[in-house]
Amino acid sequence: MVNRKDCPTRVIGYYQFHEQEDGDTFYPSSQVLSCPVPLPSFAWLPALVLEVTGRQVSVDETLSPLSGFLKIVHMDPTPPLYQLVQPHWFYRRQDGTKDTWLPFSREDSHRLEEAHQACERGAGVTVATEGARYDVRLLERTRCAVYWEQAPAEVRRCTWFYKGDKESHYTPYPEDLSHSLEDAYMSAVTLKKWKQKLEFPSGDTITLHSTKLITQDQWPNCPMEKTKPRTVKRGVEEIMVNIPEGEPETVDHLVFMVHGIGSACDLRFRTLVQCVNGFRSTSQDLLSTHFKEVQEERRVGRVEFLPVNWHDALHSDATGVDRDIRRITLPSLARLRDFATDTLLDLFYYSSPTYCQNIVDSVVSEINRLHALFLRRHPRFTGAVSLAGHSLGSLILFDLLTNQKPVPGPEAAESEEGATVSNGVPLDSKCLEEGLRVMGLQKYVDLFQQEQVDMDSLALCSENDLKDLGIPLGPRKKILSFVTRRRDLEGTPGLQMSLPEMSATCTEDYKYLDARIGQVSVKYPQLSFQPQALFALGSPIGMFLTIRGLKCLDPNYSLPTCKSFYNIYHPFDPVAYRIEPIIGAPDVEVEAMLIPHHKGRKRMHRELKEGLTRMSSDLLGSLRTAWQSFSQLPIPILPPVAGGANVKDASDSEQARTEGVQWQQGQSNLWKSPLEWPKAVQLNYFSGNQGVEVEEQSVQMGMLNGGRRIDYVLQEAPIESFNEYLFALHSHLCYWDSEDTVLLVLKEIYEKLGIHLTQP
Repeated sequence: MVNRKDCPTRVIGYYQFHEQEDGDTFYPSSQVLSCPVPLPSFAWLPALVLEVTGRQVSVDETLSPLSGFLKIVHMDPTPPLYQLVQPHWFYRRQDGTKDTWLPFSREDSHRLEEAHQACERGAGVTVATEGARYDVRLLERTRCAVYWEQAPAEVRRCTWFYKGDKESHYTPYPEDLSHSLEDAYMSAVTLKKWKQKLEFPSGDTITLHSTKLITQDQWPNCPMEKTKPRTVKRGVEEIMVNIPEGEPETVDHLVFMVHGIGSACDLRFRTLVQCVNGFRSTSQDLLSTHFKEVQEERRVGRVEFLPVNWHDALHSDATGVDRDIRRITLPSLARLRDFATDTLLDLFYYSSPTYCQNIVDSVVSEINRLHALFLRRHPRFTGAVSLAGHSLGSLILFDLLTNQKPVPGPEAAESEEGATVSNGVPLDSKCLEEGLRVMGLQKYVDLFQQEQVDMDSLALCSENDLKDLGIPLGPRKKILSFVTRRRDLEGTPGLQMSLPEMSATCTEDYKYLDARIGQVSVKYPQLSFQPQALFALGSPIGMFLTIRGLKCLDPNYSLPTCKSFYNIYHPFDPVAYRIEPIIGAPDVEVEAMLIPHHKGRKRMHRELKEGLTRMSSDLLGSLRTAWQSFSQLPIPILPPVAGGANVKDASDSEQARTEGVQWQQGQSNLWKSPLEWPKAVQLNYFSGNQGVEVEEQSVQMGMLNGGRRIDYVLQEAPIESFNEYLFALHSHLCYWDSEDTVLLVLKEIYEKLGIHLTQP
């Protein structure tokens, strides 16, 4: 027998038994009766159903005076009318004044339910959910973010839901009310007694009409107001809600995403966390469609995207920048000025050495903190790490990566001593006279002393400055090479460099980039890892390099610790600029790489436009050829003059005769099968095979992206092609929701792992 203490019990009514001849087994002769109190007859025995398994029901024998005779009651093989409801876990998301309850994935809900059943009452159990980005504390019933600051969200174990007449989503009842509803529903189903009403403390009443119809009558705010009853559903299977299955546990790659100006990242005024979560959700959808085969083979896990926020640190009370700006802000146009302070001024803050240092320190410290926390929560992670920046965030990352110091390898460590010498000149020489004497340029010592040029001021001199001093070409090159090598080795262990940070603003006469291009007087901290790639979304990097005085980027230049760089932009983005035109020869113009549509071809309006363009050009060419054939069809019938025949005229006539015959044959063939015209037009001008240009292997774009293309342009939507000015702002903020952008990022990441996407 099953003891009552082993599992929870619930009284469902009374059985009426008739004793049989054997005296040790009883069989029910009627259904469960509703009886408020036990009848005096011993034939009515209260029964508590403990466990239902197949056709057997265990009965608590301690409640019966005939406990020595009660054992197992064999029930009818028909399934029971009442079945336990399966709970599902939800969390509440607050969007301003609107609350929405969202379900956990089935895997997360299953883990939460197992932990809820296993833990003792009052035990503080924490369950990691949603890729270990949120922790659920079962005791407090809260969902807390792990990687960023966010208010805890309420969590419920849900079994009953309601929805108003004007509401679009079901809302779960609190757990205590759900238990009361479940007891009332079980009593109504088992006793077949419907139309029962359950009153809430708030005054609302729930009426159980049947298993399919349950309503809640709301208490009106005023006596004259009429409200429609709410619809009540039992179980998550009865409501229309999309429940994801879950996500892979294995993380193949980690991407840190840095935002641009302002606290809002798109036109819906979503925060960075919301935009990155949407970007992450889109990547999981594309992985399930474009990497379906390798995902089924468990060769692909997922890519994790984490947000990096520097705006809050800049505008916090610690810096006091908002307080200082507010003191000098005019009272007029308050909302417009607040918007400019929150967004546009971020660009000027980054141009300021004081606040630029604050921004760079915030970005690096946040990335290193997130990276260390991620490794602690994913100890088996062995993948690479990449960086992605939108707008100003991409410029911050680019300046940061240009000033990173690569970790020296064994070969570099062995030659560390030799690296401090360039052509016999000690690079750590602090005395200008000593350096000039070793280079054999001691005759220019008096000239530099006359102009009061020391080692620090020499580092700020350009080639034109040395030329103005009257130094010939050969000595100029030696001096510039010496200064450049000292600047490249700045920060090397064992060297105490006195040269300040160099930037392109100080080298406007340099033809190629041979110095770091960060901000002036900014000390760039180091990342705790070497990123694999940098993805710039809607980036003004090209414009900033140009206004800093960079005329051309050396094709051999690459980021010290990052070997891949992708400049992704929308064609109507007013903030985005290209990078490839400033690399190498400025006269070579190459169009940016067109990013394929995530469905595998060009957008319809682009394909139609290009198809019509090709058709019109071919038609004009055919008409021109036909006109030339018509004009040259008449052939002279007079015999050629002896000795005066013109060979060129004869060849021209023969060519005209041949072209005329070919045109007549083509015209006759053209009219033979007019029904094949649509098929030919579709094949030649609107075929999907011509949808996307193939990357030309002959185009070399330097080593900034390992010799591959750098600029990638999105395809504008059909509605955007009507007026590019109307969609300019949207074009700059479209990257967070762009499937094409996400697919390009996934494609480049997994190609490094030897995995290629397949079109669905």
